[in-house]
Amino acid sequence: MWVELEEVLMAGALWTTERANPYFILQRRKGRGGGGLAGLLVGTLDVVLDSPARVVPYRILYQSPDSVVCWTVAHGASHREITAHWDWLEHNLLQTLSVFENENDITTFVRGKIQGIIAEYTKSPDVKEDDTDSFKEAIIKFHKLFGMPEEEKLVNYYSCSYWKSKVPRQGRLYLSINHVCFCSLLLGKEVKLVIRWADVTQLERRATMLLPDVISVSTRSEEHIFSIFLNTSETFQLMEQLANIAMRQLLDNKSFEQDLSLPKLRTKTPKKVSALKRDLDARAKSERYRALFRLPKNEKLDGHTDCTLWVPFNKTHILGQMFVSTNYICFSSKEETLCSLIIPLREVTVVEKADSSSVLPSPLSISTKNRMTFLFANLKDRDFLVQRISDFLQQTTSGIYFEEEITGSFSSSDDEAYSHQSSLPSCGSEPECERLFSLSDDSIPTASQALMTMYRRKSPEEFNPKLAKEILKEKDWRSHFAEYGQGVCMYRTERTKDLVLRGIPDSMRGELWLLFSGAINEMTTHPGYYEELVEKSMGKCSLATEEIERDLHRSLPEHPAFQNEIGISALRRVLTAYAFRNPDIGYCQAMNIVTSVLLLYAKEEEAFWLLVALCERMLPDYYNTRVVGALVDQGVFEELARDHVPQLYDCMQNLGVISTISLSWFLTLFLSVMPFESAVVVVDCFFYEGVKVIFQLALSVLEANIDSLLKCRDDGEAMTVLGRYLDSVTNRDSTMPPIPHLHSLLIDDKDPHPEVDIFRLVHSSYEKFGTIRADAIEQMRFKQRLRVIQTIEDTTKRNVIRTILTEMAFSAVELEELYVLFKAEYLATCYWGGTSSPADRHDPSLPYLDQYRIDLEQFTGLFNVLFPWAGGVHSDALAVRFFRLLDCNADSLINFREFATGLSLLCHGDLTEKLKLLYKLHALPEVTNKSEEPDSAFEATQYFFEDLNPETSHGPDSRPNKDKDDGFVRVTFKNEKVKKLHVVECQNFLRLWNPDTKSNLDDAKELPKLNQGQFIELCKTLYSMFSEDPAEQDLYHATATVTSLLLEIGEVSKQFCSPTAGEQPSQERHCLQELEFGNPLEEVGLDDSSPKGVGLSSVTLVSDDEAKDDASVSSYSVLSSGSQEMEPKLRCEDIADDTVLVRKGHLGDSLPQPTFPDRDWAISFDQLLASVLNQPALVLYFEKPMDLMARISNAKNMCKVGSFASSCDHELSLLSG
Repeated sequence: MWVELEEVLMAGALWTTERANPYFILQRRKGRGGGGLAGLLVGTLDVVLDSPARVVPYRILYQSPDSVVCWTVAHGASHREITAHWDWLEHNLLQTLSVFENENDITTFVRGKIQGIIAEYTKSPDVKEDDTDSFKEAIIKFHKLFGMPEEEKLVNYYSCSYWKSKVPRQGRLYLSINHVCFCSLLLGKEVKLVIRWADVTQLERRATMLLPDVISVSTRSEEHIFSIFLNTSETFQLMEQLANIAMRQLLDNKSFEQDLSLPKLRTKTPKKVSALKRDLDARAKSERYRALFRLPKNEKLDGHTDCTLWVPFNKTHILGQMFVSTNYICFSSKEETLCSLIIPLREVTVVEKADSSSVLPSPLSISTKNRMTFLFANLKDRDFLVQRISDFLQQTTSGIYFEEEITGSFSSSDDEAYSHQSSLPSCGSEPECERLFSLSDDSIPTASQALMTMYRRKSPEEFNPKLAKEILKEKDWRSHFAEYGQGVCMYRTERTKDLVLRGIPDSMRGELWLLFSGAINEMTTHPGYYEELVEKSMGKCSLATEEIERDLHRSLPEHPAFQNEIGISALRRVLTAYAFRNPDIGYCQAMNIVTSVLLLYAKEEEAFWLLVALCERMLPDYYNTRVVGALVDQGVFEELARDHVPQLYDCMQNLGVISTISLSWFLTLFLSVMPFESAVVVVDCFFYEGVKVIFQLALSVLEANIDSLLKCRDDGEAMTVLGRYLDSVTNRDSTMPPIPHLHSLLIDDKDPHPEVDIFRLVHSSYEKFGTIRADAIEQMRFKQRLRVIQTIEDTTKRNVIRTILTEMAFSAVELEELYVLFKAEYLATCYWGGTSSPADRHDPSLPYLDQYRIDLEQFTGLFNVLFPWAGGVHSDALAVRFFRLLDCNADSLINFREFATGLSLLCHGDLTEKLKLLYKLHALPEVTNKSEEPDSAFEATQYFFEDLNPETSHGPDSRPNKDKDDGFVRVTFKNEKVKKLHVVECQNFLRLWNPDTKSNLDDAKELPKLNQGQFIELCKTLYSMFSEDPAEQDLYHATATVTSLLLEIGEVSKQFCSPTAGEQPSQERHCLQELEFGNPLEEVGLDDSSPKGVGLSSVTLVSDDEAKDDASVSSYSVLSSGSQEMEPKLRCEDIADDTVLVRKGHLGDSLPQPTFPDRDWAISFDQLLASVLNQPALVLYFEKPMDLMARISNAKNMCKVGSFASSCDHELSLLSG
């Protein structure tokens, strides 16, 4: 790598000169290939001091003849790289420099030339300008040290110590997207460690007696300790983020994609970190920013700065931070609950710089459409900030105009579309609120407004104290709006929180839920989106819609709003639209209960966007197929219970109650366990404060029942205690008639629990457990997410192994090791790409046997390291045949059961089973690229796979007998229709592999005969299989004997299947396959002793005497001279669609030309079996057991070394030797 000229004072210190000329010196670092004590000491010193020389051990210096000062012009990580630079200098600069007479001119010329090369290099699209030279060198070293492909992106590296056997090893820790790696070289002894993030089960930062700050990385098998970091906090945060990315990959199978739209660094900002590290840092900041202000998931933080905000309600300036993103300006005070503010740029009308003064330095005024003005001051770089806001405003304005052109029917003017009055729906008397929402002309009942308004008492005769309290609450909120603002731009203070805890009025609940959850932003920026979803999803049927239909009448059935078609239809539309929007979640039980409550207080479209905010932002992963988010929060709740109610924790763990109650409480936000009018108060607090309210309330319920729970003897008794308590929670301020709760109807009312006021319970939870912070919950969530997802993965593995254990000859340990390798191969393609998309090969909703599936490329890699028949030049071709045989449903993917089935037969099958498998592999038809013919290959695959794969079974064979008895694979012509054979369920697996039924299947269906081309491929496979066997010579000799015998048998069989005169025209269409020879055809002669006759052909197998002795057959040829009666001239129209000409080898001019393989030539499986049984060497080979664990260990070692090692590694090893 070329570098800017850097001055070097002592060129010979710790470096060895390898080449030199009058102007340039090529040097190698001592300790890199030199050996000796000095080399060991220098290498150790480089590691301990984290010297750049440990990454780039080669360099080229420029030195003028009359100077002792040198300059570095290039350095490299490998000998090949530095040699290429040296050669370029000698060929392009050396002669030119001799022309100059002035030393300064030479230096100036060299500097300019090197700068020109660097400038050209950085223009290349493959070079990332954001990365520093030292980081680019670290990337090269990372790939070479650990054998990683170029697709594996290095994020950062740190100098640290790794504790191995209670001994610290100083080295460098490399953190990439998918791996954590460590390398140390001390006194010539190298230590390497590679851990996949997907295998990490625990990551924590703790202190020990010896070391104050260590990072522990735990996997299923061991724990790894790292210490002595320069910045432990930064390292641990990055490791947390990378582990989270890996867990996300395991959860939803979405690979990491770098964000290329990051804001460019300012020219004065130093480039201290890599572009990928900046990307991850920006993601982490944006995630915290979105969570703090409840912003949409795609919002990206551009930057933040300290400032003050003038608040008119207190007449003072509040110190805090301003956050600027693409679509929002936000403010948060230093005191967390003092004040926060959200200003959407779509609401901004004016941004102007006010005059500075000593009292108000660098002020900035922002005005909005609802006539509110916000004054910020003490901005450090006001001009840059104003420019950024102006740029974002310009983009927002362009987006607004674009949306107005497309969705003109949804808004009539700017004020109406983007002012607070239209963006915040209310239940007033405006005509817009009363507009009926209808998607079609059909008379389908729809909810034109919040369902609760249909049941609200409006008659003055029904006035009572509860209604009076409700009116007072409405007045308090209106006065709050008048003082603090109304809508998205409202000042959110401690006063706002107090009003929420006192209860939101029914008439304002939907509006404030939209505001506090942030759903108002997504609804405003996506006009017409819900209507489009409903139109697209109407009439569509899926698994999600079936589940929705089953649960519709179970959603608050006790509430009158859902006892008629209006409420049920609205609930159906919202749930179906969301399932259509997010098929990854689709529909999950408990969504119906939450959505029904949302529809009571919000319009249909508003309820939809509230559901989006709930499922995708506020309760992430709660409602997927495995409720991972709820399980994570269950673990968080256990931690909080241990810390805050320790006297109860052990009792609850012994009873197993926490895991039972947390799912029902968290998934439905207490709506399924509390009376409805009380649970909506919990929902009020949840939308304002987030999930911490749920934890606080759950801890309060436990704390209130400590005495009763400690007396419980089993989980049923504990659940009864908690159920009675929650049923007694009441809301005395509710204006609705009490709705009987389902749980309260099922319990005995002989001894009712005293009533508990919901507002007192909420206030108590804030007083006792209000110190729980949202960031602490997120930290605990990370820890629990690692545990939960790895537990799910382990459970899946156990289920798979338990299911197939009785069907295989493998032990449980062997199957576990195989599963680990199978999954690792799948993950490798997720990391670095492959021929098929990972999303196509992984679906968590499928049965656990089909959750991980591999394609042909991945199977070939496993085949070459695990299968005993792998080896030689035809190994990949055999892998393709094997894959086609295992792929029973022809989807180009195989699951673990199919994979293990094939391997089990090779490892533990007897001689007959193995030979039958080998025979079937070559009886498969060749794969063609014609789109008209895949059905025949699929049919043949099903045919041959029946007694190998347990997942298929066929009905009675309806083919004519002549197709069965002709001894050939049935070939389908283009004009022929093929009937696919049906694939049945996997329950037939045990029956098919039962020893009693296995022989019956073999007798019931005769294997087809091999034709001449297929036999040739079988011979190639046999010779390839024996290439590395210790008894290679004996096996070659035995194979030559068997093939010679089978050739003669095939020739003789032709005499009994010669075509009759009536069949001659149809026999002119030959089923031929192209012969892919591993070695050219050489020295082929015709055997005069072979049988002769009309229509017969002579076949000879010749060994290569130059390569091996007479007993060894390494290259061979099979040649058919064809029919002597063949028509001398063959027209193009006589060649069938399924005819492939045989390739001509390197034959002499005296040799006859090869013609078509003879269709009448054929051998059967019984003939092959009988021939092999006569050869002890072959019998011993096919009957010898295979040590699977040895092959698995070898495969693991290959993974540790790195299967992607480059050729430069060999050079480094030679130089270091």
